[in-house]
Amino acid sequence: MPESVLREVQDEMLCYPGAGASIMEISHRDKLFVDVLHDAESTIRELLNVSDDYSVMFMQGGATLQFSAIPANLLRGSGKRAQYVLTGSWGKKAIKEAKKEGDVDVLFDAADSNYDHIPSASDLACPDDAAYMYYCSNETIQGVQFPTEPNCPDSVPLVSDASSDFLCRPLPIDQYGLLYACAQKNAGPAGVSVVIMRKDLLDQADPNIPGYLHFKNHHDNDSEWNTPPTFAIYVLGKVARWLRDDMGGLEKMESINREKSQQLYSAIDSSNGFYRGHAKTDCRSLMNVTFNLPSDELTAKFIAEAAEHKLAALKGHRSVGGIRASIYNAMPREGVNALASFMNDFASKNS
Repeated sequence: MPESVLREVQDEMLCYPGAGASIMEISHRDKLFVDVLHDAESTIRELLNVSDDYSVMFMQGGATLQFSAIPANLLRGSGKRAQYVLTGSWGKKAIKEAKKEGDVDVLFDAADSNYDHIPSASDLACPDDAAYMYYCSNETIQGVQFPTEPNCPDSVPLVSDASSDFLCRPLPIDQYGLLYACAQKNAGPAGVSVVIMRKDLLDQADPNIPGYLHFKNHHDNDSEWNTPPTFAIYVLGKVARWLRDDMGGLEKMESINREKSQQLYSAIDSSNGFYRGHAKTDCRSLMNVTFNLPSDELTAKFIAEAAEHKLAALKGHRSVGGIRASIYNAMPREGVNALASFMNDFASKNS
């Protein structure tokens, strides 16, 4: 998270202004906290230009709960089929849960290439009567990101898991039926998920689905159908304000993210094959830069020597191997500069 936000949270930890107590000690129904919740919502709406046609809800349960909530609301009992675009590990998990609620088609699956690319427009023949079309905008493990929204018929709600690239760039929210993100990448600490849902979809669900899964309960009760994750919402609001006031909005944040990621991709591309990027060049992630070295021994050496330079958490997921550098919004340019410099030096010494 941004250092300035962490320091602000530290300053207010013992006593939230006007409360005489910590934000973690006051009731979620206290006007002070309700104002915090509404400020977080309004700032997110401003950043993403979210219209009144959409509900912005704060939920718990992370992406794992959304894997079930989305098909429970939009698929169960509809007589339709859901269409899933599979480009990595998180899409796999979503499909497994959706199949418990109804009929699911995998519209595209990049398994044969170990999920190193996204579909072309011709790969996405989504039926006009589908319950919805679902995709994960950024797969953290594989380092694959959709640069733009996939083609989806106007009659079909487009649904996106944007957990790992939420607020890294502007989005055309009006193209979505539902977009959600668990916060712990760019938007705040673990514990809160943001769900942005077109209001006309709220009444689609069978009212007998479990109450917490029912999006309309959260909309109708101002995200307080149960006790919300107050501290996480409070921090999320501060991060949203940091993006708006300090960073200058999402267009500026995207420009910075492109600059940061390009430094690392340049180090990969200029290494004469010493580093091999996992994702195809047209869908490289702004958030997660994944690459492999010539051998497991060199990978282990890279991680060990990087740690000596205070460059940590670089080991790639076992399904991809190699290195994964996560460079979310709050990662300063200095950190990316240090890693790029180390990569260039390591390649020159070990090629």
